[in-house]
Amino acid sequence: MDNEYRLRTDLAVEAKEMFVEKNPEKEHELDGIIIREFQENDVKLTRVEIDEEGSKRVGKSPGEYITLESQKLRELKSDFMNQISTMMAKELSRLIQKHNIPNDARCLIVGLGNEYITPDALGPRTVNKTYVNAHLFKLHPDSVEEGVRPIAAFTPGVMGMTGIETSDMIFGVTKQSQPDFIIVIDALAARSINRVNATIQMSDTGIHPGSGVGNNRKEVSEATLNVPVFSIGVPTVVDAVTITSDTIDYMLKHFGREISEQGRASKALTPAGMSFGKRKLLKPEDLPDEETRKKFMGVIGSLGEEEKRQLIQEVLHPIGHNLMVTPKEVDEVIEELSKVIANGLNQGLHASIDEQNAKDYL
Repeated sequence: MDNEYRLRTDLAVEAKEMFVEKNPEKEHELDGIIIREFQENDVKLTRVEIDEEGSKRVGKSPGEYITLESQKLRELKSDFMNQISTMMAKELSRLIQKHNIPNDARCLIVGLGNEYITPDALGPRTVNKTYVNAHLFKLHPDSVEEGVRPIAAFTPGVMGMTGIETSDMIFGVTKQSQPDFIIVIDALAARSINRVNATIQMSDTGIHPGSGVGNNRKEVSEATLNVPVFSIGVPTVVDAVTITSDTIDYMLKHFGREISEQGRASKALTPAGMSFGKRKLLKPEDLPDEETRKKFMGVIGSLGEEEKRQLIQEVLHPIGHNLMVTPKEVDEVIEELSKVIANGLNQGLHASIDEQNAKDYL
């Protein structure tokens, strides 16, 4: 087995960050990648457009990637959850219109993942809450209200339970049901603990099931299914290398903030003389310079991001401790996030469903 550490992420914004870390001299030369950032209240909206040239740089399929980021997602407050559902619905609707998909086009929603493993259950639980009505169009067309489109949905499970490749099941259902477009929902992996359960990503590039945790499966995309394939996901896990690396950075940022706030020279400041009470959120700019990092963390403090993660991997891998980790409150988080995504899907797919009546369709 190749012992080289590969950063595990499904997020386009993180793929861009990884490229810049490896090639800092090319930070302003991201040809083929267009990034637009917006702030709406407590939500950061990022749109990343990647063409063929940009795809080679960051290793993501060409297309558009949209992320909604907010630490408030973890608080699970209903008012905010409704707000971010509506934002997601608007972005989904914009993506669908961008591909010239009509309002009456048939949609197939696929919930990927293992419903018996909570961090991987986002897809199945979202499907269970989504408004599905394709059968009504066939059996009781007169009962279908104005402003809704035909929606079918299913959860293929995972190959470990079915013995069948997940993508093969999607191909078979697609061939039989003939949808005009497909939406795939899946739990993702992140390379930053700040983004776990705090980010929603959408894209029009399809999906590679399991890629974020090093378990690649057949691609599910327009190239393989001949219809547009959109994906929606939330990062629910990170690996132990990421947690260790981020923790080291948090400690260094704490030292950097102490130096800045106390106005003392780095030579005079030691960890024993620092305050470790409740602090404000640490920021990237709090990271001290290399000399200070080396003072407090020795050789580790002088390593670049990629070198540091590689070292941690070399330590953890032989003893089998590079685990995939999820927060302890994941049960409640997945339940609420599946509502957020189902709510956003219902609003984004049907003209007659909006923020006011969305709860009636969950």
